[in-house]
Amino acid sequence: MAEAKLNIAIAGAGLMGRLLAWRLSAMGHQVTLFESGSLDKPAGACHTAAGMIAPLSELYHCPLPIYHMGMQSLQHWPQWAKQLEQQTGTNVDYRQTGSILVAHPQDRSELLQFQQELTAKLGKENTGQLHWLDKNTLTKLEPELDRFDQGLWLATEADIDNRKLLPALHLALKQSDVRIHENTPVNCTPRKIHTASASEQFELVIDTRGLGAKQQIKGLRGVRGEVLVVETQEVQLNRPVRLLHPRYQLYAVPRADHRIVIGATEIESEDMSPISLRSSMELSSALYSIHPAFAEARILETRVNCRPATMDNMPLLETEPGLIRVNGLYRHGYLLAPALVVQVEMQIQQTTSDTAQVTRCN
Repeated sequence: MAEAKLNIAIAGAGLMGRLLAWRLSAMGHQVTLFESGSLDKPAGACHTAAGMIAPLSELYHCPLPIYHMGMQSLQHWPQWAKQLEQQTGTNVDYRQTGSILVAHPQDRSELLQFQQELTAKLGKENTGQLHWLDKNTLTKLEPELDRFDQGLWLATEADIDNRKLLPALHLALKQSDVRIHENTPVNCTPRKIHTASASEQFELVIDTRGLGAKQQIKGLRGVRGEVLVVETQEVQLNRPVRLLHPRYQLYAVPRADHRIVIGATEIESEDMSPISLRSSMELSSALYSIHPAFAEARILETRVNCRPATMDNMPLLETEPGLIRVNGLYRHGYLLAPALVVQVEMQIQQTTSDTAQVTRCN
């Protein structure tokens, strides 16, 4: 028997919403996507993020289920990126060359602590994913890191250019005849989308509105993050680099056109005002400490946004007949999105339960 095709509404056109609309449309479902703002100029955290897909790096601060879901996502990202590029004729700059962790001499214990923490959490799953680098092997991978005597290479990690991915997904949705309603705030109830002027019936509603669903998801909160984008031709990095420090982990993610995205801040606040002087100084000084040539880098952009997070910082997949809510991806949007998309696909394929249920992603 052929699988039934559904008339599906998706609320929220961030990373989750776009991926779900793209995938479900390709599966033959009729998809309508609602977004409170503009798809060309998204306001969500997906547009602000650095696009890192780093399950090992995140495992240091997070429980093992985040790592497992991240590894699942790493299985999907290469194929999905290739399919998207073939469909749209655009490049999304997916790269899986790993990431490198370094620390200054006075902070070398941070590297050892990181390695010991991950080894303890992974146990038998630690199949040589962490590689110690001496000065020679480190500078072969990253010549600009010649100020450091050692490092850790997390070879399986990846990253993707979100500023290329999100427009590519938008184009793919247009090519797939997904109905798109921009500048249309909505509320979601089972099988119904409610706009300011009307309600529309669907066979299934999927709510991926992030903080826009705060009234419907108990305990959902925003966690502020701040990012700088700099430009320099003096320092050429080949992959994401993390600088371990007792107070933070600075990341530097190279992009095309000599640009580097840097960040580290995580603030328990829903303040969306511009980046603070303190954060700007700390990020800049930490970047300068990686290589002195960063002193002449030009700051092109500052980004501030709030990541949607649950009380335990675990993603939430909440289902009831006619309604699925996906939220709380926190700082792991690009890491977890494909794994959650596949879970939603599986939910849709299953028989709808008459009893509402809430599933924690653990």
